[in-house]
Amino acid sequence: MAIELKRQRDEMERFERYLPMLRMKQFQIRLSIWKAKTELSQARKATLAMTEKFNRYEAVMNDVSGINVGELATCKKTRTSMKNIAGLQIPVFEEAVFPEAQYSLFATPPWVNTAISDLRRLNECLAIESVLEQQHKLLQKEPTKVTQRVNLFKQVKIPEIKENIRRIRIQLGERMTAAVIRAKITKNKSMYLGQ
Repeated sequence: MAIELKRQRDEMERFERYLPMLRMKQFQIRLSIWKAKTELSQARKATLAMTEKFNRYEAVMNDVSGINVGELATCKKTRTSMKNIAGLQIPVFEEAVFPEAQYSLFATPPWVNTAISDLRRLNECLAIESVLEQQHKLLQKEPTKVTQRVNLFKQVKIPEIKENIRRIRIQLGERMTAAVIRAKITKNKSMYLGQ
């Protein structure tokens, strides 16, 4: 019974040590969600601004002198790295890789170079937006898991262990009382028989 009491106390201590870490994780995730929302909003504004800027080229895009501007400005690959936020791996945008633009500067109109540059910037903004949306989706799933764990420890496990400790203490107290009573009865019997 004393071993069980020690085991329950150790478990309660472990849960009480783990609960503040879970709350900190919950706070970090909420902060990260807020940052991701802010960055996503800024990325969407940048994408919208670049789209409006590129729309100015629409009238002259038919006259590209044999150059496929869209193909030269299409992102071949988006490089990302992984970042750990409160134990959750999320992607972080590193760079957008574009094909090397090879065309004659003398045979093409002067606006082609600027159009390719602006369209690449637009495609980079779209890639950044895509990565930020992935971050946001991953971060949105995590708070419910952490909240469930916090509630499990705070409202179920810790009160359950406290109740178990209380019951074990009562049983140990009853056993000690019974042992004292038996010892007194035995002493009285031995004194009675000894006379």
